[in-house]
Amino acid sequence: MSMHRRPVGRSRLLAAVGAIVILVGCVLPWWTVGGADGLPVRSGNAFDSLGIVVFVAALATIALVTLPYARERPVAADRWSTYALIAAVAWAAFLYRVIDLGLVGAFGFREPVDVIVRITGLWVTAVGLAILGRAAFNLYQEPARR
Repeated sequence: MSMHRRPVGRSRLLAAVGAIVILVGCVLPWWTVGGADGLPVRSGNAFDSLGIVVFVAALATIALVTLPYARERPVAADRWSTYALIAAVAWAAFLYRVIDLGLVGAFGFREPVDVIVRITGLWVTAVGLAILGRAAFNLYQEPARR
């Protein structure tokens, strides 16, 4: 009995890279307040509110990329629409969290450099989500696997 291993493909590899970038962004701070005028520094990451959905979407993407290699036959879920659905849900949760943070005043920056330093996780996660969205688009353009 021999198992034939299919190559991963550029689009699925891009989806996996996007998911890893999202995972890194989920651990970094999404918001930071305080630290000036004697106030203590408080911060949070993706594990507050709906940010956890973004984290779970990244894990689901990694599972979806590896799922076809656990079986000999193709998996029905391994298609562009599944990647697009995961990316859309992650983007919706991410945008909800950004709006939520904006409404509570978590983005009150005193200096322009604070936009980069105080919300590093948001930037990294947004880049990872863009990569995942691009991977879903690339999969849409590929011919169907059999």
